[in-house]
Amino acid sequence: MDSAAGPASPSLRWDEPPEGPVIALLDQRRLPAEEVELICTDVPVLVDAIRTLAVRGAPLLGIAGAYGVALAAVRGFDVQQAAEQLAHARPTAVNLAYGVRRALGAYEQAVKDGADVRRAAAAALAEARALHREDAEASARMAAHGLALLRELLPGGGYRVLTHCNTGSLVSGGEGTALAVASAVHRAGQLRRLWVDETRPLLQGARLTAYEAARAGMAYTLLTDNAAGSLFAAGEVDAVLIGADRIAADGSVANKVGSYPLAVLARYHHVPFIVVAPTTTVDLDTPEGSAIEVEQRPGHEVTEFAAPLVTGVAAEPGMGVPAAPLGTQAYNPAFDVTPPELVTAIVTENGVVSPVTRPGLAELCRGPEKER
Repeated sequence: MDSAAGPASPSLRWDEPPEGPVIALLDQRRLPAEEVELICTDVPVLVDAIRTLAVRGAPLLGIAGAYGVALAAVRGFDVQQAAEQLAHARPTAVNLAYGVRRALGAYEQAVKDGADVRRAAAAALAEARALHREDAEASARMAAHGLALLRELLPGGGYRVLTHCNTGSLVSGGEGTALAVASAVHRAGQLRRLWVDETRPLLQGARLTAYEAARAGMAYTLLTDNAAGSLFAAGEVDAVLIGADRIAADGSVANKVGSYPLAVLARYHHVPFIVVAPTTTVDLDTPEGSAIEVEQRPGHEVTEFAAPLVTGVAAEPGMGVPAAPLGTQAYNPAFDVTPPELVTAIVTENGVVSPVTRPGLAELCRGPEKER
């Protein structure tokens, strides 16, 4: 097996210690209090890490899925079974299944071509590393396109940008998606304020985006999710930047729950609502937003405040601080879906589509970089 470390990101790396290959993850459940690595020696551990949000974010889930297939192949596990478990670990994020398919396809093609188990495993690992590199490159291009779009829509700079959930290097092989654009604006000296939604119930904005913004030296302010409306009303938001976990063929955007209300607020207050995601997040096989399966998370994430955060380990009932009477039922969708008519633009590594239309999105996904 090739012992080269390959690509790395702050959140995920492939490692080959003497005892055998592993996937090392920055355990995002423990941030910002602790920076602790979670070592995945087999696929069940990785699947649990995905389900409990130790590793998260659409692009990084794709990378994790691809490396998971490689891990199964290298360690001699059942590759088909591993791929099935990984692909269904979280249903909404299309990148996870995409990454699994790519690595599995490389493995199966190698077997078909007569490769032994070792060479087939190497093919799966090479494909995972290729996806990792491609995501880092896509991140850089999205950042450039997003900065150019903001300058076009809002000449003059000094942008006050609102974001939701977490979309930086913690979710990507590079600088991220929406937060990569904010970082580019910051480096250009044009970021006046990054408004960070806390993102209930698991506080990905408060714990993770604020963590990344602070490390980058950005001027940022944290707000409760339900304070966004008053912020718009006060004229304090110039643009909204969010990521996506799946974009349907019609341009409907599934993203962390709370994104749709922001889109409605942005439309009412005439503020650009911009989605930043790689083309791997666009699912042309999903015709419209109503066909997107929305993951339902455990109710105790709502009824037990900060359940996975108090102990820094996986969320289990009874591990958090009670926030509601015992027996309270909770509605806890992980995502909501924003219709394309509320989206000002979708920024990808291939360019920008605005207005968001089915033909425009399909054209953007087909090939080389295109002008808007």
